[in-house]
Amino acid sequence: MESGAHNPGGGRDRSVPERQPMARLTQEQLDLVLKRHAMFRNAKVGGARAVLARLDLSGLTLAGRDLSHADFTHAVLRDVDLSNAVLECATLFVADLRGANLRNAKLVKADLRGACLRGADLSGADLFDADLRDGTLAARARDGSLHVMTVDPTNADLGEANLRGSNLTNARLSGSVAMHTDFTDAIMRNAKLVRANLRQAKLDGANLEGADLSGADVRGASLRGAVLIGTVMNLTELGGADMAGVLTERPMGRPAAELGRTMAELLNLHATWVCTAAKEGMALDLSGVDLRGSGTLSRAMLTRGVGLGAVFYGMDLTGIQMQVGQFDNADFRTATLADADLRGGSFQGANFSAANLRHAKLDHLQIDTERHVRTNLTGAILRNADLSGARLRRIRLAQADLSHADLRGADLREADLRGANLSGAQVEEEQMRAVDFTGARGLPRTWHVRYVADD
Repeated sequence: MESGAHNPGGGRDRSVPERQPMARLTQEQLDLVLKRHAMFRNAKVGGARAVLARLDLSGLTLAGRDLSHADFTHAVLRDVDLSNAVLECATLFVADLRGANLRNAKLVKADLRGACLRGADLSGADLFDADLRDGTLAARARDGSLHVMTVDPTNADLGEANLRGSNLTNARLSGSVAMHTDFTDAIMRNAKLVRANLRQAKLDGANLEGADLSGADVRGASLRGAVLIGTVMNLTELGGADMAGVLTERPMGRPAAELGRTMAELLNLHATWVCTAAKEGMALDLSGVDLRGSGTLSRAMLTRGVGLGAVFYGMDLTGIQMQVGQFDNADFRTATLADADLRGGSFQGANFSAANLRHAKLDHLQIDTERHVRTNLTGAILRNADLSGARLRRIRLAQADLSHADLRGADLREADLRGANLSGAQVEEEQMRAVDFTGARGLPRTWHVRYVADD
């Protein structure tokens, strides 16, 4: 309640809490608080949890800092640089984050109720299990009663914010306002968006599997290529929404049942065709086929197979053999391809978002002592993919999206990463010493091109 409220007698009501002026910190003062917080996080003597509630930190920088469990309740954080900051379990209740830079920040289980994120950049941020519902700030008056504090009316607002490629799995956004917000390629599995205002929002390629959009207003929004498997949409308003290419429980393209034979029979025929150098059996062409529900393809032989634009979403493809195959523009989102052999294959423009490719073979296929075939993932999407321990030597990944991919332990020698997006990727400089990453985005500026890949 405003401090200027009056009682019936004309005098000021002293039982109502007065709004206190907000103190502003300098960068030097903030750095001292952050230093003590770092000591607190490391259990050192003299450390103290950062309590920055109701303080004005506008325009300051906290980039890359560990702010886990810090308290920013009702703080003003306009245009603050929080890129790559760790804010796990932090309290940002009714904080003003308008225009803030939160790119690649970790906000796991953060309390963002009632926070204003209008125009903020949260691209690539991890908001797993974060709470972004409406929130109201109250204060206790002298008579013991609670009074709602007047806060900026833009609070609880995600309008025009950038959340491209962010992780909103299990996040709670019920009742939030996200008009014109960019959720392109965001992971929003099991998110709660009940009664959320998503008018004119951009949700192209977003994974909303298991999300609850009951009563949400999605009018005029773009959901091109979004995943809506198991999504609850009771009383959801969809007037004018662009749903082109949306993936639901229904087959996307030709169902596998229309192939004429069981998948086991087709795989046996294809294996015979491969092993007899095409003299017997029959080559398998899965182009445009939705393979979901066709049974397991784990350890299957699809060597020299064709599957242009095929759908393998969420399937178990552990140990599958796809050497020298043609699977351009195929959908491998959330699929398991651990230990798979994709050497020499073409997967240009394929979508491997959140796929498990641990220890997969994607390096070149040696034909003889002089000839080899390079695996081609030019323009592929591998956002949030797990490529740890994968063999990627001499792979073509030009213009590929590897943002937030796990590349730890992967062999990237002589790989072509020209123009690739590596924002937030887990990779060490040592792995990039024999890699061409000319024009690549997201890597430290101190890293330099060491090798130019040949053909």
